[in-house]
Amino acid sequence: VELNVIHSAFLNGVKKLLFLGSSCIYPKFASQPMKEELLLTGKLELTNEPYAIAKISGIKLCESYNRQYGYSHGLDYRSIMPTNLYGPGDKYFSEDSHVIPALLSRFHNAKVMDLKKVSIWGSGEAKREFLFVDDMASASIFVMKLEKDIYDKNTHPMQQHINVGFGQDISIKELAFMIRDVVGYKGDIEFDTTKPDGPPRKLMDSSLINRLGWYPKTSFEKGLRISYEAMQNSAGIMN
Repeated sequence: VELNVIHSAFLNGVKKLLFLGSSCIYPKFASQPMKEELLLTGKLELTNEPYAIAKISGIKLCESYNRQYGYSHGLDYRSIMPTNLYGPGDKYFSEDSHVIPALLSRFHNAKVMDLKKVSIWGSGEAKREFLFVDDMASASIFVMKLEKDIYDKNTHPMQQHINVGFGQDISIKELAFMIRDVVGYKGDIEFDTTKPDGPPRKLMDSSLINRLGWYPKTSFEKGLRISYEAMQNSAGIMN
């Protein structure tokens, strides 16, 4: 789909385009925090390898169009790599929810049903970085508004993507306890170590976009509370 969209944009004269990738483009055991230049330096996490390869293809197609048609057609196709996103509009009550909406709904249901404990996959030791969706939107606009000479000066024709992250990560265990407090659940938390943790850590190096002048504005606790309120509103749940 993405390759058809990018190619169709070119065929229809779109001069400026922003492609969004994912932190899963980096190798499973990449050094932390993950710098842009680590792309294609090692094996991917097997559970999301097809998705990662698709995202890498999109990055490389944008770079290729820039190199081949940037001068002659005035193309300016840019790529940014967000960390894990969360916030209003997420899938809260779905089997394929991401970790924050999944935990918010799980703890809420446990509170409503007065369950004694909540079980969470893995040891809880794996760390993840999360960015509020409004901050991601501001980063997208920021990158698109950068003067082309500044963008070109701070990237490379064969490596033009820019990381966008919160700058700090948190263990799944710490996240679970934070969400328990936000939801107001009083029961226990158990970690099922028979289930996988996934990559041990996925922290983006966002120093490039920080140097260019962008920083996230939403604290993690504030973002979680906004997300929980949005979940309740979306499902018609009363406090």
